[in-house]
Amino acid sequence: MKSLILLYLSLTLASVTCSDGPSSWKNQGPAGDGGNMTDTANADISGRNLMRAIEIADEAVARYFSGDDMAMARFYNPYTDVRSEEKGSVWMYTAAIEAVNAILHALETQQAQGQHARYDAHFGRYCNLLHRLYDNLAYYQGTFELTSFTQTREWSVYGVHRSSSKGTANVAGIENVYDDQQWLVRELLHSYQLTGEPRYLEQAEYLTSYVLDGWDCTRDESGEEHGGIPWGPGYTTKHACSNGPFISSLVWLHERYADNNEEITHRYIGTNGNRETKAMKKSDYYLQFAEAVYAWQKKHLLRDDGVYDDFLGGCRNCEITYEINNGVRYRANTPLTDRVGPPYSYNTGAILSGAVDLYRVTQKATYLDDLKSLSNNSFWHFAKMSETLPGYYVYDVSGFNNWFNGVLMRAYVAAYPFYDQVGPYINTYQQNLDYGYDNFLHNGLLPPDLLQGWNEDNHNVEGMFEFAFAAEYALLAGYESTKEN
Repeated sequence: MKSLILLYLSLTLASVTCSDGPSSWKNQGPAGDGGNMTDTANADISGRNLMRAIEIADEAVARYFSGDDMAMARFYNPYTDVRSEEKGSVWMYTAAIEAVNAILHALETQQAQGQHARYDAHFGRYCNLLHRLYDNLAYYQGTFELTSFTQTREWSVYGVHRSSSKGTANVAGIENVYDDQQWLVRELLHSYQLTGEPRYLEQAEYLTSYVLDGWDCTRDESGEEHGGIPWGPGYTTKHACSNGPFISSLVWLHERYADNNEEITHRYIGTNGNRETKAMKKSDYYLQFAEAVYAWQKKHLLRDDGVYDDFLGGCRNCEITYEINNGVRYRANTPLTDRVGPPYSYNTGAILSGAVDLYRVTQKATYLDDLKSLSNNSFWHFAKMSETLPGYYVYDVSGFNNWFNGVLMRAYVAAYPFYDQVGPYINTYQQNLDYGYDNFLHNGLLPPDLLQGWNEDNHNVEGMFEFAFAAEYALLAGYESTKEN
């Protein structure tokens, strides 16, 4: 019987230490693996994948970040050694955290299998890098007051744009979006699992409360909740990216509190239209919302070809409106009628990960059926056989698709223990990364198009893409070291 992979996504959230290994980030170079990097790379595919992840991540940190405040440039040109003046958004910054988490996870996995040299050389310094990234995340943080569907409250969250000082970012209106908070929640929970730092769990739960404050709990004519989370507090359309990425995190929080009776306040609208509250066990609360978010997205955004569209729109009046209930002002529902595309790989990938985690904890057959069909349908839709490189599959790399595609790969790895037919899908990512690395690596960085190489007219590359490639290599390292041949 196939043993379960130690999943990158399936977190037990057990506290561990992050104090092992060297303490200095700057004193360790990309090749510092406790031995010769070339020998390590040739030893086995898992070790090679991990060392390539570290090499790319180290180079990206050096090229895209500057100063003690770790300001992240959006673009860098490895041919001219010039980084852009434009700073990366909080979403792009989070991609760096994701890469560090993925590398730490792979180091832990290999250390448990006896690979102590790599762990000793890199785990401590990557822990320190992780702490620095979170400390300087505060440049994206700000505070604002929000009137939601159930309350008016002040929140300290993360805005799209970086501020010049910590805690002063503009986060009002469209300057913060719920999906940015959700990607952060995901990484905070993973960081907590890796390091045992209580502040990561505390911040993850705080941001979770903020996002769930955006859940549309207004009632339709039949008394059912409209459901869904808008793109952000300044928007009315409800997006796949502001719902699907949240499912796994909610499941992980359910697991974190499954063995105790700690409670949380659930705010909702009763069938009489009044805003009400009740105490719930955290484990029940988080799982209830995980299933509700999943059901909403499946109902409204699943296409006939088995992948997910981008958002639910079609509002006649897309302005945010309010209603008065018992003399208090609340946000009102905005009727939405149209499913709007196109489908992006990360929207299907995020809910595929959610299906995996929901099946893992509930054992409901519908989630297993969904994860199988989503795996197959997504590959058939997003992967196309190359016309110029026999045996290779092409993924769209325009726009932000390089990062989007990584979310889909992560979902395949999560699905593998329950549906091993995704193995060939995962292998296409390995092939493409290796082809790009072996043929086009330039000054430690990969081109946006791994199969075609660098654009001769524009050598700029998004920082988040380099961190996405590093994260993929690290995830593949864990996958290869734990799967059964």
